[in-house]
Amino acid sequence: MGPVLHRGALPGQAVATVVGAVVLAVAAAFIMLAYRSTGIAVVAGYTLTAKFGRVEGIRVGSDVRLSGIKVGSVVAESLEPDTYFAVLTLNIDKNLRLPTDTAAKIETEGLVGARYVAFEPGAEEKFLQPGDQIMHTQSSINLEDLIGRYVFGGSKKKSDGGKTKTPEKSPDDAGQTGSPEDSR
Repeated sequence: MGPVLHRGALPGQAVATVVGAVVLAVAAAFIMLAYRSTGIAVVAGYTLTAKFGRVEGIRVGSDVRLSGIKVGSVVAESLEPDTYFAVLTLNIDKNLRLPTDTAAKIETEGLVGARYVAFEPGAEEKFLQPGDQIMHTQSSINLEDLIGRYVFGGSKKKSDGGKTKTPEKSPDDAGQTGSPEDSR
């Protein structure tokens, strides 16, 4: 004999529907909590631009901070074709007034954390206006380059008293290899 079918809803179907709805509601609540606690929301305000030589680790959505507090975010990044500078467009809190000599630096949270744009306000009495460019910037520091310079001889102090060696081969050697003493 086959299964007996009842008219209307199956006995466990109503319970499964309620449990599914509760799971979806809890998931939506966690997503909203995560969105609010991470500060991903775009700050309402005005835009400024800043040009940097390097912006490794900065992306659209990266924080802009003043004294460690989020005051904006990066809303666009582009490359200036003439100078090859990276241009960041920053959306800043509308209630924040920054002096015209404010500096923008790219910093890192801890040793290997996320990168963000940090403002260091200046002392000018005039303030940046919407659309202005921040003139004082400091690019990101490449940690790998710093370590490489330190490990592989970035320091001038060497065992020979800081003297530099002459190259093994110079353009005048016309294809010879080794040092000049080897040819004697």
